[in-house]
Order: sequence, then C-alpha cells, then structure tokens
Amino acid sequence: MTTNRPVALVTGASSGIGKAAALALVEAGFDVVGTSRDTSRVTPLDGVTFLDLDVAGDKSVTTAVGQVVDRSGRIDVLVNNAGMGAIGAVEESSVAQTQDIFNVNVFGVMRMTKAVLPHMRAQGRGRIINLSSVVGFLPSPYMAAYAASKHAIEGYTESLDHEVREYGVRALLVEPAYTSTGFEANSPRPDTPLEVYADQRRAFDRMMETAIKDGDDPAIVAKVIVEAATAPKPKLRYTAGSMAGRASMLRRIAPAGVFDKQIRKLNKLAG
Repeated sequence: MTTNRPVALVTGASSGIGKAAALALVEAGFDVVGTSRDTSRVTPLDGVTFLDLDVAGDKSVTTAVGQVVDRSGRIDVLVNNAGMGAIGAVEESSVAQTQDIFNVNVFGVMRMTKAVLPHMRAQGRGRIINLSSVVGFLPSPYMAAYAASKHAIEGYTESLDHEVREYGVRALLVEPAYTSTGFEANSPRPDTPLEVYADQRRAFDRMMETAIKDGDDPAIVAKVIVEAATAPKPKLRYTAGSMAGRASMLRRIAPAGVFDKQIRKLNKLAG
C-alpha cells in the first residue's frame, strides 16, 4: 500500500513530546506512524498507527522501518524522540549505566537514521529531526551522562546534515528546555549512590521536580517539530519555548565567567 500523503515516523510516541508531535503532524496533514516499546499498553491516538520498536535493538529498528516502507511506500520525516534521562553525580553512576543511556539516546538515533536514509535518498527528499535539549549546548551538573548524550546528538546531527543535504535530505535539531512530561520521575537514579553527594542530589531532584512541573507544554515543542518538518528552508537548530531561546542566547553572548556563575546559581551549587 502506498500513499500520496507525506509520512512521518515518530519514535517514543506513546506519551509526552512524542505523543504531542504525532498528533500535531496528523493535524499538519501527515500519515503518522508512532512507535512504542510495548504497543499493547498504548492508548490509541486518532490518525496514528502504532508499531512496536525498541531503538536499542538493531533487528527491532530494521523491522519497524521495513514495515513503514512496506505499508506506505515512503518515509518523509523521521522524528527521533525516544530517549531516557539520568540523574546523579558522575561518580555515582557506573559505566554500564551510562552505556545504557547512550545506547538509547545516541546509538538509537544512529540506528534509526541509518535505517531510513537509503529510502530518503532514493526518493530524493526527507527530514530527520533529532530531539536534543538545552543541555545539548549547556552543562548540566548531576545530569552529566544525559548532557553528554545530547551533546553527542548535536555534533552527529550537524555533521550528518552536511553529508546528506545534496541528496535532498536534511538533518535538524529541536532543543526544548524543561517540558511538562514524566521526564524527572522516569529518569533512572545512580546505581552506586554516594553519601557525599546525597544532599546536593536531593536539592537537584527538588529543583527538577519543580522545573518539570512548571515547564512548557509538550504541544509547544510539537509545534516546533512540525515547523522543522514543513519549513521550505529549514534551519539546522530550533529552540522550543521561551526558556530554551533565552538559554541559547545566553550561551552565545555571555562572558565565560558570567555564564559559569549563572549555571551554578541555577543549580544551587556552592562556590
């Protein structure tokens, strides 16, 4: 079965930003395929077809992308939204725990990208939209592994965009700030917690809980994703929400000393 409508594939579409993005893309005229690790637990969304997908598995990725191509005959937009958080001091998290984060946040994006690129190149068009974060360009104490994964996605996406642009394909970044999702509650805690960091970690947990509760509605991020998917001349980077815009400007124009003090003040760090 083929379709004349553009087709968007959204990973991690069962909740949060992914769910909002899937619905917004439907509203924008896309046939949307959403993915979840367990579709039997997903609440159906109008206009969205769901497939099982674990971005951490090579076979799962290949199978899901193949199903979309067989069903629709095309993939016009890939939204790499699936990801996981992590909270805790660097010294408290094992290398194995950090590898799990990178396997989803970084290698999951790479698996999906490699799977869709041959189809996008063959059709001479396509957009790969990678969900980064303000911590893709800012430091984030007590979230170093997560920040590192998003920094990696920033470099990967910008490099990829130069490689594929001549084939009609663009690789783009969407950078939200705090968003009202289950991010903080669903982020794994360190597997080797240390008492020396306990007080600061708890303070960071409280700060994150408040920031996520008061964060942007996922629909704000979804609107930016649609813009990235449909703009005639897309930008490489799209900040999502007013806080993300201010953070990006601060990173660009603030003197290093001022910037450093602001990071420590925001995270309630001494010194």
